[in-house]
Amino acid sequence: MTIPALPLGTDLAMPLLGFGTWQLRGEAAYKAVRAALDVGYRHLDTATMYGNEAEVGRALADSGVPRDQVFITTKLPPERAGKERATLADSLRLLGVDAVDLWLIHWPPSRGRSLPVWRSFAALRDEGLTRAIGVSNYDISDIEELVSETGVVPAVNQIRFGPTLWDSALVEAHRSRGVVVEGYSPFKTTNLHDPVLTRIAAAHDVDAARVVLRWHVQHEIVVIPKSASPERVATNFDIAGFTLTDQEMAAVDGLAERR
Repeated sequence: MTIPALPLGTDLAMPLLGFGTWQLRGEAAYKAVRAALDVGYRHLDTATMYGNEAEVGRALADSGVPRDQVFITTKLPPERAGKERATLADSLRLLGVDAVDLWLIHWPPSRGRSLPVWRSFAALRDEGLTRAIGVSNYDISDIEELVSETGVVPAVNQIRFGPTLWDSALVEAHRSRGVVVEGYSPFKTTNLHDPVLTRIAAAHDVDAARVVLRWHVQHEIVVIPKSASPERVATNFDIAGFTLTDQEMAAVDGLAERR
């Protein structure tokens, strides 16, 4: 199964469906990532803060999937501002890779620290230790400050997202600046028992979770569901066999108006 991808520059593409690893630790993280790679995921999302980079790296090494076929994201915790090089070096060692594909500032650091951190990110990218750089949990005003002061546009902003948080103006504000929107916690922000979702799911003979994931992909919003269940990991990946109609997409969009 081929998952569509968005370009991040000329020689890098980010799969729209990835596997999230937040709250997965130890052997559970290893097994979940192995399951994800086995069913076809080629995009893994981790972070220094998650404490599972070693397990993610071991799962990748043991999977037999070539490194150049897997998009890897990790993140710098805000309290590590000023220690960018050491933090990235630790991440690369734990993951067992020479470079990550995307490195994010996990949350905006304390006031006044974003700019020096961002400059360090750009320098480490230029050294080849990460192929792209971005941010997470940033407002548009925060992104504008980075761009205006450094000229470096974040490739991605990873934010909490889902149908009930749909905001076309916010999405367009990112895209007009060349920033890809990546959504996390797609199910935590969504009532999977909502009649709109269950009706659409029944029409396509899928579950509501897959409707939510398909909705993200058709909006070209990267999404990173997480599960420790091998069955759920596989089911979440199985979204290529159906397409939501324009009317169904609009109905899911409309869930935001009912918050």
